[in-house]
Amino acid sequence: MGLKEISKSDFMLADGTTIERGISEAILELPPYGERHTPVILGESEDENLLGTLTLEIFGLILDPFKRELRPARLLMK
Repeated sequence: MGLKEISKSDFMLADGTTIERGISEAILELPPYGERHTPVILGESEDENLLGTLTLEIFGLILDPFKRELRPARLLMK
């Protein structure tokens, strides 16, 4: 994708292992929800692709775990 690393961060996996990955930023298009700017964790070849919670929030979406589909989130102002 040609993304440039702008920083690094440590991440803890479910088994307690800590890994270091690069962080970048990208414009992500998610039809039909539009285009947004979001942080990206730069994975390595053995890593799985994930759409993270922060990116879903930026798009105003949540994952329905029962239907396994994205739907609009109920957004609250505090």
